Amino acid sequence: MSRFARLEEDLAPRPGPVKAAQGTPEGAARRPARQGKKGIVGYFSPELSRALNVMAVEEETSLQALMGEAFDLLLRNRGKHPFGER
Repeated sequence: MSRFARLEEDLAPRPGPVKAAQGTPEGAARRPARQGKKGIVGYFSPELSRALNVMAVEEETSLQALMGEAFDLLLRNRGKHPFGER
């Protein structure tokens, strides 16, 4: 048996949910909670990431919920309508 046999097994394709590729038509092969939604990405320091993750655990919520709350506060502070994304 090759010493890489286990690695080959781990890397072998497995049947499962099909992931949508970039540029896939709206709603195709997406999780129901993600249909009609778009991702927002930002890159921040490890310290901020850690602090937000700790806050999410302490408040028994998700990072997505915290970000939705933060975006709503930003919109309100700028005189825009909040969307209540949580």
